[in-house]
Amino acid sequence: MKVSLVQMNSQDSKAANLETAARLINEAVANEAPDLIVLPEYYAFLGEGRDNIYANGETFPDGDGYRLMSGLAAKHSVTIHAGSIVEQDGNKYYNTTIVFGPDGKELAKYRKIHLFDVDTPGGTIYRESDTISRGEEVVTYQVGDTKVGCAICYDVRFPELFRKLRDEGAEVIVLPAAFTLMTGKDHWEVLARARAIETQTYFLAVGQTLSHAEGRKWCWGHSMVIDPWGHVVAQCSDGVGTTSSKLNLGHVTKVRGDVPVARHHVL
Repeated sequence: MKVSLVQMNSQDSKAANLETAARLINEAVANEAPDLIVLPEYYAFLGEGRDNIYANGETFPDGDGYRLMSGLAAKHSVTIHAGSIVEQDGNKYYNTTIVFGPDGKELAKYRKIHLFDVDTPGGTIYRESDTISRGEEVVTYQVGDTKVGCAICYDVRFPELFRKLRDEGAEVIVLPAAFTLMTGKDHWEVLARARAIETQTYFLAVGQTLSHAEGRKWCWGHSMVIDPWGHVVAQCSDGVGTTSSKLNLGHVTKVRGDVPVARHHVL
């Protein structure tokens, strides 16, 4: 199974962000022929203000982002894990991942469970719950014979979610993110590698990078593929771009056999 991670610097122009996402997906397909492509959190719009966030959200299956990703998945016969986008459902709005199968049909939908309400060490305040409602369901899907688990950004700090995904059979876990620079420089790789080691899965951590909100906020980037032993086997350079890796799913079986932690849980 081959994967390509798309690292973006999304801004407050949805049209421009979608154009960039499509270009990078097309390039990844042409250069790497992956089975699975992953975008970052809020790939279609990364701006501020409740009104702006809601105005750039979508109802499914309507919406420019939904239709674009569905079309690209079908065009290239590839599974696209479309980062996350703001989903409107009645009077509520969610931070939602949509996964499209190689036929372009919706394969899975995950709404972010843990919302980012944090005062960062750099003094910037984030209150995701001011605009976004919390999801409740643990979600997995299939790429061929491989089960893939869903999480988003701040979820990475809550290992119980990832244990649940592993217990449901996930061999790969995907984490789209817009991880902040101040927390990311110290915690991003440590947390992602820890989740990979604990779950003995391939862990795909895909981030936004550089500044947004007119330079007031920064994301850490450093999108990476981590193997079940906790090694970083592929990583994006700073800036917008992609990285790819071939996953050896037999390595998952070997690691789980060598250190059978799933059979040793007490609590």
